[in-house]
Amino acid sequence: MTRYWIGVASREHVQRGVQGGFAQVCHGKIGTLNYMSEGDWLIYYSPTYHFGEKDACRCFTAIGTIDQGEPYTFEMSKDFIPWRRNVTFLKAREMPIEPLLEELTFIKDKKKWGFPFRRGSFEIPRKDFELIAKSMGVLNE
Repeated sequence: MTRYWIGVASREHVQRGVQGGFAQVCHGKIGTLNYMSEGDWLIYYSPTYHFGEKDACRCFTAIGTIDQGEPYTFEMSKDFIPWRRNVTFLKAREMPIEPLLEELTFIKDKKKWGFPFRRGSFEIPRKDFELIAKSMGVLNE
């Protein structure tokens, strides 16, 4: 059964993943990556453009499917060896979240809509995935 996931990262970090064909979530922890399977979908939400900055992006910035294989580690530096999964990212347009807020069911409190994203990665219902994917130009109406 296909599952649908949100990953949260700055736009600059998402773009590195898109270029390299991989996903990292939750500052490199294995967590959610263990629950993902080949064929699952991943959508990245970027609260900011740059890691550690307050330059608001607030867009869904990438979408793709999880490739075959298990999570693996990658040595980015001697002190940072995060977990990754390979992902086939699709060509998509970035989509601001604000126009979708009222329809997204995983956001229970529309006034505190940013709260779910604090988890760093989480599963979403298919209906929400389809809404976001269509808005990014990936699925047809």
